[in-house]
Amino acid sequence: MLAMVKRNMMLYFRNRSGVIFSLLGALISFVLYLVFLKKGISSNWVGISHKNQLLDTWLISGTLAITGITTTLTALSQMVKDKEQHVLEDLSLTDAGPMSIRFGYLLSATLIGIIMQLIMLVLMGLYFNVTDKISFQMSQVVPTLGIMVLSAILATLVNAILVNRLKSVDSFGRLTTIIGTASGFLVGTYIPIGSLPTFAQTIMKVTPGSYIASLYRQVLMNDTIKDTFQQESAVRYFNRLMGVQIKWSSLLSLAGTYSLVVALIVITFIIVLVPSFIAQKQRQKLLN
Repeated sequence: MLAMVKRNMMLYFRNRSGVIFSLLGALISFVLYLVFLKKGISSNWVGISHKNQLLDTWLISGTLAITGITTTLTALSQMVKDKEQHVLEDLSLTDAGPMSIRFGYLLSATLIGIIMQLIMLVLMGLYFNVTDKISFQMSQVVPTLGIMVLSAILATLVNAILVNRLKSVDSFGRLTTIIGTASGFLVGTYIPIGSLPTFAQTIMKVTPGSYIASLYRQVLMNDTIKDTFQQESAVRYFNRLMGVQIKWSSLLSLAGTYSLVVALIVITFIIVLVPSFIAQKQRQKLLN
């Protein structure tokens, strides 16, 4: 399995144009923010202190969520290529069973997602440190690294479900175009979730990536929000409007959002690996 992981990661990072393309959704959100969104939103925040700190960390959070989605999806393209070129059939003849092969694809995609999120965090952090004097405390960095891991795992599993039935690179290319374009909207980076109609908000709420973005925002923005807004009602309104906390019957707390993300990981993990587990058992019966 480790050889499979190494192979997949090498193929991903050797394709430099593919690496850049996998970051396209995140780069678009970053550029749109700098050119249009920051000025437009901040102009409406008259009298609010720490505007740059709030907006910059809000953008960083959404962009990291997008990065997790698009880079893990691109990493899973190798699985589709191997299907199309019948490499999977050759791998099935080796000692590696279906579970080991599937784990190889999932683990390599997860590691790629973590690495690319870390790169984006460093790049955006350096940029905003120079332009707006933004910096992060160690109490923010450690949880952020943990969220990166959860983000990469969840995005990999959800994307694996989406690409499971794809057997051609052309079909995969169309899927990546759709997801890359929609991801910025679905995690509430292009438009804050609270400013959208109820139907659009519901669509975003059933998107796993929106909860990852919420985790990032709660960790990176919480202290600044408390320093900016003195009244609890103002904090709740801001968090709902900007997607810092996702609202169903009430606003999800940080612990509640973590619990939901972990539950989604468990559910998607079962969905992805049950077919491979069954295939593994059938293979063992034939060998015995």
